Parts: sequence; C-alpha cells; structure tokens
Amino acid sequence: MEDTLKRLLIVETEAEQLVAKANSKRETIIQQALEEAHQMEVQFKTKLPDFHAGWLKKAQVRANQTVAELQKRYEEKQEKLRNLADENQAKALQAALQLLMQVGQ
Repeated sequence: MEDTLKRLLIVETEAEQLVAKANSKRETIIQQALEEAHQMEVQFKTKLPDFHAGWLKKAQVRANQTVAELQKRYEEKQEKLRNLADENQAKALQAALQLLMQVGQ
C-alpha cells in the first residue's frame, strides 16, 4: 500500500510538472503572439503614410482625368456653339439684306 501511495505521489508530482510546463509554454506562445501583433501594428503604422500617399496620387490622377474629360466636352460644346453662331450670323445677314432690299424697292 505504501508503494502505491508513493507511486501516486510521484505520478501526481510529474503531472503537476507537466501542467506547469504546458502553462509556461502557453504563456510563451501568448507573449510571442502579442509581440508579433505589436510588430505588425507598428509596421502598418509606418506604412500608413505610404498608403495614404498612394491613395492621394490615385485620387489626383482620377481628378486630372475628370478635369481633362470635362475640358474636352466644354471645348466640343463651345465649338458647336461657335458653328451655330456663324450659321445664324450668315442667316441673319441674309435676312437683313433681304429686308433692306425690300425697303429700297
């Protein structure tokens, strides 16, 4: 009986040691994970200005494209209006000449 109790105590002590080792490993893993997460956060924060600059550059390019498209449309409409004005001016001159000719008769 005494031998059985001694073996049980030994097994219990070994089990406690295993639990302590497992807890230690768990804490080590947790600390490593926390450190890695912190490092990743720091890396992200250091890259954030680059991300922001890239986004701003893309936004500027898109804005420039939009401005160029709007400018092109404006110039096209302006040309159409000039053509209409020239046509109407010619028609107006013809109409005025006809009126002048009718008045002179």
